[in-house]
Amino acid sequence: MSALDFDLSDPEFWARPMGERERAFERLRSRGTPAFFEEMEISFAPKGPGYHALVKHADILEASRNPEVFSSGQGGATNIPDMPAEFAEYFGSMINMDDPRHARLRRIVSRAFTPKMIKQFEADVEAAAEAIVGDLLAKGPGCDFVTEVAARLPLKIICDMMGIPERDYRYVFDRSNVILGGFDPEYTGGDLTRIADRLLTAGMELQQLVQDLAAHRAAHPTNDLTSSLVNANIDGERLTMQELGSFFILLVVAGNETTRNAISYGLRLLTTNPDQRALWLDDIEGRAPGAVEEIVRLASPVNFMRRKVTRDHEMNGHLYREGEKAVLFYWAANRDEDVFADPLRFDITRDPNPHVGFGGPGPHFCLGAHLARREITVMFRELLRRVPQIEGGKPDRLHSSFINGIKHMECAF
Repeated sequence: MSALDFDLSDPEFWARPMGERERAFERLRSRGTPAFFEEMEISFAPKGPGYHALVKHADILEASRNPEVFSSGQGGATNIPDMPAEFAEYFGSMINMDDPRHARLRRIVSRAFTPKMIKQFEADVEAAAEAIVGDLLAKGPGCDFVTEVAARLPLKIICDMMGIPERDYRYVFDRSNVILGGFDPEYTGGDLTRIADRLLTAGMELQQLVQDLAAHRAAHPTNDLTSSLVNANIDGERLTMQELGSFFILLVVAGNETTRNAISYGLRLLTTNPDQRALWLDDIEGRAPGAVEEIVRLASPVNFMRRKVTRDHEMNGHLYREGEKAVLFYWAANRDEDVFADPLRFDITRDPNPHVGFGGPGPHFCLGAHLARREITVMFRELLRRVPQIEGGKPDRLHSSFINGIKHMECAF
């Protein structure tokens, strides 16, 4: 097997043109076994032992179904390095845990994200989308679709669910950008030595915001999610204030950033695939479910999650040793030629579409998948009805290995 001329651990790899990234992962999928990469050195965490890059759909499904072997809780799932202990105070949410603690937290918070509960938010989502598109039409073409449209809907819905007042929307938005800003100088300020300070400060500020609100809701409950969570007593279990703060950070970061990027990528896909736009316009309601799944597949807003191997284990002919790391590249699995015919083609009629854009099967499947699907559906319904020929310009992509993001994109209509 020829040596690879790229390194997934190099931040500059993630700044390359998208076509180069696609070809690199195509080469990785063609290998007989997962490639192994050294970890990069960062100033605030020890250099780890390296990791296996799981890029095949079958590998990611099996690892996801086997959390006892592929652990999320040993060092965290959202970063390849093992993060220092002080990060756990703000970013130690259930996404970075294993059962039974993961199951306990998910049991407490999951009741707010069932399809029945999401149905109750439907009118709010529709009203918000209607107002956002109205503002877009008032501003006219040439504005930034990401900040003026794609980011506003999920941010408003998450903040409204939690009871965060509108005056704090921008505060939440800016800090979630810092947390997921990766190595992007727009959010890091260009000083990589201060990344840890910026992350911890943003986490502390978001946690303090929701803890202050929770303290008030404990004495003055309302019908928002913060009240439900701070006063929840399910089988004698309650969230601690630290757990509530970490969950809020997970919610605003995961629920805001990922849906924002799916909506942004969706517009870009419709712009570069006018035949699919015409197909969707022909039956906006009927085509919506398939279109949303295909947008999530190709957008793959979360590039990866990391796991640590708890014992020697053979999977699909490859032996993983205890203590090794495996990184599940969902973005690559969603382009696996063995699963998706013509995988780079945007096809809103694709069926079946077993993408892993919401994570693989198992305990860590995205808790907010129902809400994300609803938001994407409603946003595009409103856009296609009122601004049917809207187009997205060249995306200004986020420089991050973790989030497949679009920071800015001018729109025309």
